[in-house]
Amino acid sequence: MSHTPESRDDTPHDDVVETVNAEGVDDAAVESNRRLYTGWQWLLFGALAIAYSSFHLISLNVYPLETWSFRIVHIAGALILGYGLYAGTRFADEEHRRSAAWLSWVSYALLIPAVYALVRVVMMYQAMSGDAMRIDPAIEAWHFGYPLILATVAGILLSWSYRQFRHRLSPADLVLMVCALAVAGYLLVMFNSPLRAATGTSFAPMGISYAAIAGSLLILELTRRVAGLALVVISAIFLIYVFAGPYLPGFLGYPGLSVGRFFSQVYTDAGILGPTTAVSSTYIILFIIFAAFLQASKVGDYFVNFAFAAAGRARGGPAKVSIFASGLMGMINGTSAGNVVSTGSLTIPLMKKVGYPARSAGAIEAAASTGGQIMPPIMGAGAFIMAEITGIPYTEIAVAALIPAILYFLSIYCMVDFEAARKGMRGMRKEEIPLFSRLIKQVYLFAPIIILIAALFMGYSVIRAGTLATASAAVVSWFSPHKMGIPAILRALQLAGTMAIQIIAVCACAGLIVGVISLTGVGARFSSLLLGLAGVSQLLALVFAMLISILLGMGMPTTAAYAVAASVVAPGLINIGIQPLVAHFFVFYFAVVSAITPPVALASYAAAGISGDNAMGTSVASFKIGLAAFIVPFMFFYSPAMLMEGSWLQILRVGVTATLGIVMLAATVQAWFFGPVKAWQRLVMLIGAVCMIYGGIYSDVAGLAIGALMFFLQRGRHGGGDKAVATG
Repeated sequence: MSHTPESRDDTPHDDVVETVNAEGVDDAAVESNRRLYTGWQWLLFGALAIAYSSFHLISLNVYPLETWSFRIVHIAGALILGYGLYAGTRFADEEHRRSAAWLSWVSYALLIPAVYALVRVVMMYQAMSGDAMRIDPAIEAWHFGYPLILATVAGILLSWSYRQFRHRLSPADLVLMVCALAVAGYLLVMFNSPLRAATGTSFAPMGISYAAIAGSLLILELTRRVAGLALVVISAIFLIYVFAGPYLPGFLGYPGLSVGRFFSQVYTDAGILGPTTAVSSTYIILFIIFAAFLQASKVGDYFVNFAFAAAGRARGGPAKVSIFASGLMGMINGTSAGNVVSTGSLTIPLMKKVGYPARSAGAIEAAASTGGQIMPPIMGAGAFIMAEITGIPYTEIAVAALIPAILYFLSIYCMVDFEAARKGMRGMRKEEIPLFSRLIKQVYLFAPIIILIAALFMGYSVIRAGTLATASAAVVSWFSPHKMGIPAILRALQLAGTMAIQIIAVCACAGLIVGVISLTGVGARFSSLLLGLAGVSQLLALVFAMLISILLGMGMPTTAAYAVAASVVAPGLINIGIQPLVAHFFVFYFAVVSAITPPVALASYAAAGISGDNAMGTSVASFKIGLAAFIVPFMFFYSPAMLMEGSWLQILRVGVTATLGIVMLAATVQAWFFGPVKAWQRLVMLIGAVCMIYGGIYSDVAGLAIGALMFFLQRGRHGGGDKAVATG
């Protein structure tokens, strides 16, 4: 990755100017707790990752498995890979020495109960394949359940304190890998027998509960390692509620569930194997493989360079590059914070070089990366979960997302443009950006995205369209400098297996929360609370739903945030008369923007780490830049035409007036239109913006009148706005 030297408008033309070319955008980030193997261990875990990705491609396209079995293997594979690749604590080095030898021996000793539980699963399989109708409960408890839970709990606790070198596997994590195998093995045996029908009843084998307890602990611990504590803490609160709920007052109280009854159901499609895992095991894993193939063919670098060539010379050029590049990359990679790290490492330093303060640079990147999650056709992963939960076809969801996504990115663009004009910033010079004439010759690299969109709208299933797009990424690479042969394809499959771990752990953990919500009925009671609020005011109910969605999403990846909020909030919104598509988009938007909402804003924190500014200050600034995302969902409610619900005339009217309203809103926030905007003018423009955003015919007319008045007033006073007033 190369950076431009600091340059200003008075730099002599004969200076040597280095061209900014994006390189390494596609390189996968290596987390601080990620192991870096060498030798046979590198080969082993590389082969496991390739096998894991290949298993999904084959199961989805060639040889389908029974649904529950497929999802159990999907989670088990992620757990085994995850514990092999991610450590539970810091690595040993010169400062932090290796743990004492006795901890190692204790860890190895734990392999005895873990392996014993696994052997017992094999024996149970043999018994169930014979004449046995069920396993003796005493054998399930003493020879499977207790040894499994002992090994799981002790292995997790040891992994927190056992410090090993970065290139070596911890024996405590080896124990957890065996436990994950035992959990999956037992569930596969039982769920492929008539005993599957007994889940959730007093006839359910207690072994299912033991396996579910161990499996839930393994999922929570892996989530802590790959996604942080926030989701784990929220999951723990929900799990405590299962057993504390009967003692709580008011609408939170419920009759109660026993440990056996709850855990015999939570590892089924009522919880962990439910909608979130259904999506992660099909659409998400497939699009992660697609993203890995794009990365292997260096399409990400091309996207960013294309954005530089298209927008680099505009005023505040690197900020506008950030908007385009982050939108393209964020749409594919599915994580706001991850996208900030990949594209922001290039764009944030460049924004600072042309005059943006560190805080503004980080905030722009965070807001743009977050917007990638709402950019069709891929929309991160949330669109697939929405399709699964609502039953609305994916193509309808992608089309409905189009106008809101345009409004969001237009808002950020205007915020950036007005700030650049106000501060007198320049764009990048012609010599500093890649040649558009050279990049246009490689425009075929967009082909996989185009093939994906075309296949979806031609009626192909999402899985078939995703597979075709993945194959086309490999074929297209043969015409580029980064040709994908067999080694590159294997590297892409390995990368996909590794990239998938975080999102699968997060989805499984979200499934645990969804299971609590559905089994305890707290979602239904929350719906009745929203219904009561709506009796007072629908707007009040929407504001309350917004706050809950943001609260549930704070510190959580987008996918998990939407899955949980959709279970708690969306049914309540539907009950107060809101269309399902509008209700789910409302929840989805606020789950996404929780990544830039103070006080816990993951995308903003990641951007602050690169820009060097204060994390809280960056999150407040990114909140301001992404303000449109907090207003657009209310536009869905007042104008369903925003989501393509209505006649073309209604859709056109709402789209045009909302666009003008968003421009006026940006001008209000930045205090700049064609020139500086006075305080009274900002107030008038805010009223006009709200009128047009509201979407009614009379309010649109009033908003247009105010907009026209302010346009001519500003135009007459400041002309074309070319004379910028530098204020910082």
